[in-house]
Amino acid sequence: MSDPTILEGGCDCGRVRYRLHGAPLVVHACHCRWCQRETGTAFALNAMIERDRLESTGESPEIVLTPSASGQGQRIARCPHCRIAVWSHYAGSGPLVAFVRVGTLDDPDRLPPDIHIFTSTKQPWLALPEGTRAVAEYYDAAEVWRPESLERRRALKPRIDAWRAAGRPWD
Repeated sequence: MSDPTILEGGCDCGRVRYRLHGAPLVVHACHCRWCQRETGTAFALNAMIERDRLESTGESPEIVLTPSASGQGQRIARCPHCRIAVWSHYAGSGPLVAFVRVGTLDDPDRLPPDIHIFTSTKQPWLALPEGTRAVAEYYDAAEVWRPESLERRRALKPRIDAWRAAGRPWD
């Protein structure tokens, strides 16, 4: 891979592959009970990125609707063969933003978390390193995101608003 802004990843069996074009908006380590249950571990590590910057380069994943804390569900993109979750979409921004599972990247070390969220339900045995940015619940993006991510968010907002106004169509 010659371009350092491109990240690639995929599932365990290699049939579902993807490429990220550019840096994510933000990387969350989410410690909520929903993420703990869904991943079967202490937290989920998601890189939030605009869907049009996420290119599918292999077989298409299967989209599985699962419950979420909001009551509106989330759509998880899973390999139809090995069942690994590679990204998801939440009801707030629908199909326009993907939450890529950092552990499915070929080089996950390149995307450490920008912030740990919902630490009020963090596993008590998990000690975060000193100086780690962490919040008990959620946060204001203006206080956490990089300026270029905030600009991309501003550019994306009209599309999200239009999607919501259209009744939140997923297809």
